[in-house]
Amino acid sequence: MDKHVCKYAKKCGGCQLLNLSYEEQLRHKQVKVIRLLGKFCRVNEIIGMDDPYHYRNKAQYAFGTDRGGKTIAGVYQSSSHRIVDIDSCMLTDPQADAIVGTVKALIKSFKLKPYNEDTKQGFLRHILVKTAFKSGEVMVVLVTGTPVFPSKRSFVNALVGRHHEITTVIQNINNKSTSMVLGDRSEVLYGDGKITEELCGYKFRISPKAFYQINPAGTEILYNKALEFADFKGNENIIDAYCGTGTIGIIASSHVKSVMGVEINKDAVKDAKENAKLNSIENIKFFAADAGKFMTDLAQSGEKIDAVIMDPARAGSDIPFLSSLVKLSPKKVVYVSCNPETLARDLMYLVRNGYKVRKIQPIDMFPHTDHVECVALLSNTINT
Repeated sequence: MDKHVCKYAKKCGGCQLLNLSYEEQLRHKQVKVIRLLGKFCRVNEIIGMDDPYHYRNKAQYAFGTDRGGKTIAGVYQSSSHRIVDIDSCMLTDPQADAIVGTVKALIKSFKLKPYNEDTKQGFLRHILVKTAFKSGEVMVVLVTGTPVFPSKRSFVNALVGRHHEITTVIQNINNKSTSMVLGDRSEVLYGDGKITEELCGYKFRISPKAFYQINPAGTEILYNKALEFADFKGNENIIDAYCGTGTIGIIASSHVKSVMGVEINKDAVKDAKENAKLNSIENIKFFAADAGKFMTDLAQSGEKIDAVIMDPARAGSDIPFLSSLVKLSPKKVVYVSCNPETLARDLMYLVRNGYKVRKIQPIDMFPHTDHVECVALLSNTINT
């Protein structure tokens, strides 16, 4: 049997393109991007992965019981709340799967029960394992329905004793009826509560809630392509919009005069400031604010911005942000997108308001799924 044949494919549904060879998947995505974005400019050939397996640095599994009362852990079946019990995934890091298997065994031996969302009884709801591929550090987050953790120290000692690669363990408490995995309260049980990863030569501290790109190898390709498209000369003042924990802005900082990162999530901004300090970067500032309002205020104050790098969520940008971008009128816009449908919509708005799309590069960040990332370069045709 081919090691890359997934025995959970029909039950899980998370990998929509498993019926295609990897070459066929890339062709499928290329055609999709050309169909959606080819009207703006020529679309470059998609960049695929050398090894399209085990690329995910985050494994997130729900816990529950089957009809016989046995503890199960896995992913929710596509478009349902039914847990598919799995022991390995061809997309995640194998050591993360091994850690989940150990937790499943420990739950049984410590006589703890999975949390039941209907009865609000039980203990463990989810497990989150984050792996820093370059540093080798591993974070385990145990999401519990109650703050009470019987035999806490013994449980953690047993887990770390079997997996010496684990550098920190955190208990996150989530007793709300919500689809959100993580709750508001956390307690560090082992280590310092964060792991450190390296990306494009820079170090980043990753906390349980921090957004960090799922595919680090693909992210380096993505960010390097964004910088190549931007073609900075060293004297530019730029904005990193939707900056999250500051990854793109920090990586771009050595290529420009100054960076302003703007992000509405205050926790992410706190992490971004820590990451800038960690890398001894002094020409970057981060602001916790709505990116659209922030840029409108800059435009009204007469501030000159040479380029904007934007990396919004799957929903894309919105009219208030895009109109503020047009008011600010930077010479260049580098749009990093994880959804070509919303990218097409947003590019149409910018093209109608004085911008021209110069380059589009698709990148396969999520092999075997229908997702495709793109980097688009736009230039200002009015104020050039």
